[in-house]
Amino acid sequence: QVQLVESGGGLVQAGGSLKLSCAASGNIFSLLLLGWYRQAPGKQRELVAIITPGGSTNYRDVVKGRFTISRDTAKNTVYLQMNSLRPEDTAVYYCYLATLGSREYWGQGTQVTVSS
Repeated sequence: QVQLVESGGGLVQAGGSLKLSCAASGNIFSLLLLGWYRQAPGKQRELVAIITPGGSTNYRDVVKGRFTISRDTAKNTVYLQMNSLRPEDTAVYYCYLATLGSREYWGQGTQVTVSS
């Protein structure tokens, strides 16, 4: 099985920065997609950013220019650099991995709280 272990969440003031990381281990075959989702209280879980095996990225409009997703393929690790954080970014953030063959995996979630 595949495990995704997240780290880097915490409490930060508005305008501050955090960097999340997610290390994948286990039986990873034919990686399709890596990404970050978030879920705020009372809201649906939403996609924040994705990165393909080839390095192409895409972002939710509200985080464009502030968040950067990247990966270290040798370490099977994906990162989310978050700058200029806003209170509305407060959520539990989850990393996500999908493989060819109808397999998908989630991290345990890490809390990001942005105070005003």
